[in-house]
Amino acid sequence: QVQLAESGGGSVQAGGSLRLSCAITEYTDGTYCMAWFRRAPGKEREGVATIDTDGGTTYVDSVKGRFTISKDTAKNTLYLQMNSLKPEDTAMYYCAADTPNSLGICLTEYNYWGQGTQVTVSS
Repeated sequence: QVQLAESGGGSVQAGGSLRLSCAITEYTDGTYCMAWFRRAPGKEREGVATIDTDGGTTYVDSVKGRFTISKDTAKNTLYLQMNSLKPEDTAMYYCAADTPNSLGICLTEYNYWGQGTQVTVSS
């Protein structure tokens, strides 16, 4: 059973930075598709960034140029570096993971989720 545990959330002022980490209990050897999601109060869950098995990344438009998703395969850890934070980035952030399909393609569904870490950005 793959387990994910986020850390690194906190409260910062607008313009500040945070780095979220997601520790994965199972050895992945880089073969997992991984992502960061967030849910703000009163809003639906939103995909923030993804990273595939080859290291390819995608970002939602609202964080492009400010957030960077990365992974350290040796440490089985996923990261989200968040710079130039804005009050609208305030949300619970979750990491997610799953194996690619039989063609090696990462899909948009994830079966493994962490418990979340809160990020609060004040103006």
